[in-house]
Amino acid sequence: MNIRNISSGRLVKWLWRNSTGARGQAVANTVIGFVDVACQLLWVLACKHAIDIATGVSQGSLMGTGIVIGALMLAEITSRGITRWIHAVTGNKVRNRMRLKFFARLLRCDWLHLQQHHTGDLTNRLEGDVNSITSLITETIPAALVVFVQLIGSFILLFSMSPMLATSILVIMPVCLVVSRVYVKRMRKLNRDVRDSDSRIQSVLQESLQHKELIKSLEQNTSTEKQLTELQDKLHSQVTDRTKFSLGAFSLIQLGFAAGYLVAFLWGVANLRDGIITYGTMAAYLQLVGLIQRPTMDLSQYIPGIVSSLTAAERLYEIEDIPLEKQGEAIMMDGTAGVRFKDVTFSYDKNSRIILKDFNYDFPPNSCTAIVGETGAGKTTLIRLLVALINPTEGCIELYNENGKKESSTLTRRNFVYIPQGNSLVSGTIRENLLMGNPEATETEMINALHIACADYVTELPDGLDSTITEKGGGMSEGQAQRIAVARSILRPGSIIILDEVTSALDEVTEKEMLRRLTSSQIGKTLIFVTHRPAVIEYCTQVLRIEKPVKQ
Repeated sequence: MNIRNISSGRLVKWLWRNSTGARGQAVANTVIGFVDVACQLLWVLACKHAIDIATGVSQGSLMGTGIVIGALMLAEITSRGITRWIHAVTGNKVRNRMRLKFFARLLRCDWLHLQQHHTGDLTNRLEGDVNSITSLITETIPAALVVFVQLIGSFILLFSMSPMLATSILVIMPVCLVVSRVYVKRMRKLNRDVRDSDSRIQSVLQESLQHKELIKSLEQNTSTEKQLTELQDKLHSQVTDRTKFSLGAFSLIQLGFAAGYLVAFLWGVANLRDGIITYGTMAAYLQLVGLIQRPTMDLSQYIPGIVSSLTAAERLYEIEDIPLEKQGEAIMMDGTAGVRFKDVTFSYDKNSRIILKDFNYDFPPNSCTAIVGETGAGKTTLIRLLVALINPTEGCIELYNENGKKESSTLTRRNFVYIPQGNSLVSGTIRENLLMGNPEATETEMINALHIACADYVTELPDGLDSTITEKGGGMSEGQAQRIAVARSILRPGSIIILDEVTSALDEVTEKEMLRRLTSSQIGKTLIFVTHRPAVIEYCTQVLRIEKPVKQ
């Protein structure tokens, strides 16, 4: 499906479905807005009455009318204060709720489909697009409803005073509708281009900062800056085109409104000269014309925000279009599990080469296996199949032990512990990183896991387990980070541990000691090492050598 061709009707239905947590604020803003409109219309009548009393046209208490005007002013100030409060307090809560919803969905999306989106682009959608959508639901739509009611109320009041003048003011409305239809179609494309460029810039920034060491070592500072400059220039050009188009349409509407106000003013002056209306009515004319034209002007100003929000909805719609992994209650095998591949064939898509062909292998419970093979043979693919990030094209994978067997899926992932290559620590403390493996782990269990992973040095740090780790394990060597990651995996309840080159940054003595401790204390665990290091192979009970399938 081409997301860019989604009809406005489908997007409106999507917005309604995703507005559940925001409807309360939207209704509150709308009701308060209606109160504000009522105050403004009553203000017009009160001012007319006060002027007529002052000029002797009408009888009444000037002081009493002044009190009414003061009360209306106070009510209007109060309603606008409440609106600001709702915007500041409730609005943030609504945005956070919607951002969490889409973030949670991304975490549950199918891994292979999710790989088609850059993380910088997804981050941009979770920030900018979510903000745009929540503003539309909680602020723009209620404001549009309010100004529409204000338009109708002001027109009725003006019509009661001068039907011909009220009708003449509306002449500009059909012109506005025609202009807005053309405007929306063009602005929707311009906004999409701007949002896509903004996402590309976000992607470059994020990726460059993540790989700052690589950029420095390859002396790519200048080329990276050039890439970002080109993207920013493109964005600037797109924003300029959008602004020019928007200003042109807005100026055309303003010209029409100015002509309408001039007509009302001259009409009122002529009637005042001929004694047809009073000074109070003249003042009411001008106020009501403003109350009619200002809502129309406001509606035209809301159009860019609405169009931008429709573009944001398209981009968030794409997130919902990413297939989810199999959902349900996690399945935990009793005791230590093994894994068996049965006639597994896999390729990433129909047009790519076959990575595994009729592959059969058994990782028995409590075994220790080394997976070796040349680059590109399929070791990484095998890991992804083990933890159910991807599914076999043909054949099946099953977890088993003496208590039974289960076909591998996302629901059986809890039985696995995966330690990827490189630094997999997150910013925080060592304790927080360890608790990611098991939130209920005691300090004794954490210290024991650190000992098995040859990370006893942690207890000698000034802050011990509460020592701070910066982004990507900053402040620690690669070897230290690897050992903490191994300790974290030991704490996780899963009985199958996959260790991907976890000794690559260790010296020979530390490597052998950690392997000795792991293999001697691995009762209740099935160990799978992906490695090219001879020392690891020596400690394993079986070796799986993967080779590229022979081309037919």
